[in-house]
Amino acid sequence: MTEIRKGQAPATLSRTVFHERFMQSFMDPAFRAEDATLSRVEAIAWDAYQEGRKAPLTRKAGPGYADPDYALSVEWLQTRDRLEKAQAAWSDPATPPRVLLICGSARNDGTCPGEISKTFRMVKWAEETLKEARLEVDVLDLSLLTSSYHLNIHPCKGCVSTAMPLCHWPCSCYPNHALGQTSDWMAEIYERWTAAHAVIIMTPVYWYQSPSPLKLMIDRLVCADGGNPDPTSTHGKKPAEAKALELAGWDYPKHLAGRAYGLVVHGDVAGIEGSRRGLSDWLDWMGLIDAGSKARLDRYVGYYAPYATSHASLDADTAMQAEVKNVARAVGQAVAELRAGTLSQPDRDLSAPRPK
Repeated sequence: MTEIRKGQAPATLSRTVFHERFMQSFMDPAFRAEDATLSRVEAIAWDAYQEGRKAPLTRKAGPGYADPDYALSVEWLQTRDRLEKAQAAWSDPATPPRVLLICGSARNDGTCPGEISKTFRMVKWAEETLKEARLEVDVLDLSLLTSSYHLNIHPCKGCVSTAMPLCHWPCSCYPNHALGQTSDWMAEIYERWTAAHAVIIMTPVYWYQSPSPLKLMIDRLVCADGGNPDPTSTHGKKPAEAKALELAGWDYPKHLAGRAYGLVVHGDVAGIEGSRRGLSDWLDWMGLIDAGSKARLDRYVGYYAPYATSHASLDADTAMQAEVKNVARAVGQAVAELRAGTLSQPDRDLSAPRPK
């Protein structure tokens, strides 16, 4: 058996530090009238933390799982059920074509910047174009992470790097109630990706990279590429069992393969080409199908112009506005051909000699 390396786990928090962190959510003086109540709630949270009650609500997995008697998180099972229904609808030819349109910018006018993002404007142009083509559109605005109450995309823990079967589809790392890692948006986002016949990502460049909300979502989608749909086969997070499964032969199922995609990446002075290539490579790797060269766009808005006038620069760039709409048109056409079975995919029947 491959050695399981140990020695990095953090020490358990002291009661004092736990108290300090717990109370950070209740700094508003209005909470002082309920200090006694908060103290009782904190005692329960401390007990859950010490005992590691990650998933306090569980039930037996039941038929169809490797270990039907293993207790699975009720929340995970609910997410799994929604994904199965979404996948069934996606596969049904009678289901209207659906495009998931993702705004990758972290800013909106409901938080510190006080102004909408240029990315959001592009999303609205694409949405209008797609609706004109009679496609259903689901807009996923990732800036809600910066402006909504208690909404999170928690970071990926890298289970896949221990062994692929340890990475469950959908992700079972969250919620973790013992650590207060709750309100995880990814349960809903997995369903929205699964239901989509195509995905269009529109994003600015932040320091040569994707904005943090977009990158958080990307990392958490690793379970869609090779993830294990049966957590009972690893009895939750048992590294030895996961390693044995992978070494015995793992097929790395691509749970989101077969969907079309488009991209719009914009910036002001640098980084757009590298970011667009990285996103294209990631989507290709997951088995999504690009909608052609006009569906992959990278452009500068107001090149080296002041940030303060960037929206005006976008107003003046009517060519880019048309290019953004062409991304939507290309994806819409790809979806129609894909569902009709006429989209050219020369490598469709080739199997990867080294799947991963």
